[in-house]
Amino acid sequence: MPHLGNIVGSILSADVVARYYRLKGDRVVFVSGSDEHGTPIEVEAVRLGISPKKLTDQYHEKVVDLLKKWDISFDNYTRTENPVHKEFVQNHLLKIQKNGYIFTQETELLYCPKCKRYLPDRFVEGKCPHCNYEGARGDQCEECGRLLEPTKLVEPRCTICQSSPDTKKTTHWYFDLPSLAQQLYEYIENNEQLPDNARNFSLNLLKEGLKPRAVTRDNKWGIPAPFPGSEDKTIYVWVEAVLGYVSATIEYFQKRGEKERWKEYWFDKDAKTLYFIGKDNIPFHTIILPALLLAAKEGNNLPWNVNSTEFLQFEGEKFSKSRRIGVWIDEALQLFPADYWRYVLLSIRPETKDTNFTWKSFVERVNSDLNDTLGNFVHRTLSFINQHFDSSVPKPSKLDEYDKRVLRLAMKRTEKIAQNLEEFKLQASLRAAMGLSRLGNKYLNKKEPWNTIKTNTQASANALYVAMQIVKALAITLEPFTPATAEKFWSLLNLSGSVHKQRWSEATTPIEPGHKMSKAEPLFHKVLATEKELQALLEEARSKAG
Repeated sequence: MPHLGNIVGSILSADVVARYYRLKGDRVVFVSGSDEHGTPIEVEAVRLGISPKKLTDQYHEKVVDLLKKWDISFDNYTRTENPVHKEFVQNHLLKIQKNGYIFTQETELLYCPKCKRYLPDRFVEGKCPHCNYEGARGDQCEECGRLLEPTKLVEPRCTICQSSPDTKKTTHWYFDLPSLAQQLYEYIENNEQLPDNARNFSLNLLKEGLKPRAVTRDNKWGIPAPFPGSEDKTIYVWVEAVLGYVSATIEYFQKRGEKERWKEYWFDKDAKTLYFIGKDNIPFHTIILPALLLAAKEGNNLPWNVNSTEFLQFEGEKFSKSRRIGVWIDEALQLFPADYWRYVLLSIRPETKDTNFTWKSFVERVNSDLNDTLGNFVHRTLSFINQHFDSSVPKPSKLDEYDKRVLRLAMKRTEKIAQNLEEFKLQASLRAAMGLSRLGNKYLNKKEPWNTIKTNTQASANALYVAMQIVKALAITLEPFTPATAEKFWSLLNLSGSVHKQRWSEATTPIEPGHKMSKAEPLFHKVLATEKELQALLEEARSKAG
């Protein structure tokens, strides 16, 4: 189950950008899926005494339901057990083999005589040979990020029984990564969209030298290997999982009865593929996926941008389910609405350095930003119009220079929100959006329509007309970040359709005088619990969930 750090760096960030480009009118296909064939699933299934398939069926159903509750707007959230994915992966690997990029080799692998099984990636742990991290896994060190081979670990141990493994010879199929090193270097070096952390990390890996990577493994859980003579093997998860982006697109259009349209996104050079990941997944998206696409020699679009975040910590520590440190996405929704979490997480998104989630910052951002700043501005604007202008947008007359300057500022800030989003500076973009509501509050405080309504009705009407333009701009610009809140704004404004179906240009299209609005309602509620009380509520939710 994903935790807050998992969702902010990948799924939530991708959702914000997908929603923005839809509002811009671009054709967007937003896909992902449950990565079900990894050894973490197999390890957990062994521990629970059930089949991996049964476990993945349970997990996938729960995750799909949770992502809907988080308002993640996937066009297709699929799974790697899907037949479309399996067929595509097998065919793609056969093409790569035909092009000469896959070879067989006898090798020694770790084998646990007690469990009577080979020990691929997550079935083995030990000390990282590069940074000496004690808890390195057989596929990757989460401390230094390097890709690993199980046999390279120092003092390896079986994760199931903790015993020291032997080595055993077996034959496997390998992907010839070194032969693609120059093409990968040119791709990374020439891709100006890549953020510095992804570019630098990837170039360093290339300078260290790539090594062939096993395509097959000796486990039964996974996609059957398609190569002649590999009948007892399955495809290694690191190969097939990243190809899921392509197969998910294929599946999406198959369901729509448009079987060939997926090619527009993967071969048309005007199309762009964007990826949102945590920094520990950089090599899989800047080295492995591009290499697999290049090896097919079909002209596939390579990743245009791999937007990678740093790590989110919880109260200064790493998220850890075993040590009960952190909040998981199912637990979060038992405590507060999704938009509260979406807003707070995006406001602290770890874009250039590791950041820290604390209950204190959560309370401050909900109470100060959402309730006191955004909620207060919208509510007092709408309720004033309800009360003094019969719920109709007032007609302006002879706006003064300050009125006009605020309208210009609102337009500029809307443009800044868009610019930041297109540069994938989500944190800055959200700050600019919240800045719109601060602009509105400052404007109302200076204009004081509650006073001028007694002596100069037109001055009050002008102020509320200007404020209403900011409210409408907020409804559009907040849609990518807090979609349920934006829809509520749209409903209170009594505008037609759904905010999710609008265009970004609506943010700066004036709401007409005389337009009838709905009755104002409170949009947010303050969090009144202390930090200790919130942690206690979390523990209570956990105990109920078992």
